[in-house]
Amino acid sequence: MHPLDIDQLRSLVAIAESGSFTRAAEAVHKTQSAVSMQMKRLEERIGREIFVKAGRGVRLTEDGERLLDYARRIVRLQTECLATFDEGDLPGRVRLGLPDDYADRYLPEILGRFARAHPRAEVTVVCEPSDMLAERIADGDIDLAIVTEAKTGSKTGGRAGSAARGAGRRGVETIRTEALLWVTSSRHAVHREEPVPLALGRPACNWRLAAIEALERGGRHSRILFVSWNSTAVGAAVLAGLAVSVLPESALRSGMRVLGPQDGFAPLPACRIGLMRHRAGEPNPLADILAGHIRQSLDNLALDGLAPDAPGLAAE
Repeated sequence: MHPLDIDQLRSLVAIAESGSFTRAAEAVHKTQSAVSMQMKRLEERIGREIFVKAGRGVRLTEDGERLLDYARRIVRLQTECLATFDEGDLPGRVRLGLPDDYADRYLPEILGRFARAHPRAEVTVVCEPSDMLAERIADGDIDLAIVTEAKTGSKTGGRAGSAARGAGRRGVETIRTEALLWVTSSRHAVHREEPVPLALGRPACNWRLAAIEALERGGRHSRILFVSWNSTAVGAAVLAGLAVSVLPESALRSGMRVLGPQDGFAPLPACRIGLMRHRAGEPNPLADILAGHIRQSLDNLALDGLAPDAPGLAAE
């Protein structure tokens, strides 16, 4: 049997993640006709149809979905294998900080990739709110931090993916932008109460400030019922039907309902997630490598088809 072509599989993954042949061609640095030819040859190789027409576009067949699962795993393993030999198995220690909600959503992918490439490296993880992590970065207590940027974007409904490198906290590199959403329990109607009961972070939390400002602009009264920087605790208050909260799109979990203008909740600014580095002192190659894994992991986290029933945790 002839082996599968890794470039063809990479193009298949790009099509599935971008939603179009045109965008996939840009991602893999090929022409659209070359990508189309790759998919034709891939169909010939496996003897099955991968795509069928759906309106003006195409969609994956059942066999295409099965192949996509294998393609993702094969491409990921190849990338990790090459990274291991390119970077070398470096020993040492790197210290990473991030809020607990980001730890729940992002750490499994980040640490999995990094540990497979560098099994001798030690990673110390600190979970604290973004403002405390910024202080730790400044003091040199940690090498890297994934934080919520201090200034939320003005554009609502932001799509996930790499954003333009932007401002916010000083020295922050924006690596992901998501829509910030109002959420409530799908089994309760607490969002109809006046004043609206809220479960939010501490007074300095950007999402809390954005939520209160949006309600005031809409002429709605609110009261802070529950305050915590722990994402699990805030999510529990929402799921119990005690309060309304705000979460980024990737944090929606089963049992939550998204609220919008039709429910009396105005759109919120986009949530920008950034990466901070401690630059003083001796260079830390492991920190450089881990930063690369963080960028790739957050950039590859797709939200296509994500529904309120998708897994996730409330955010700080």
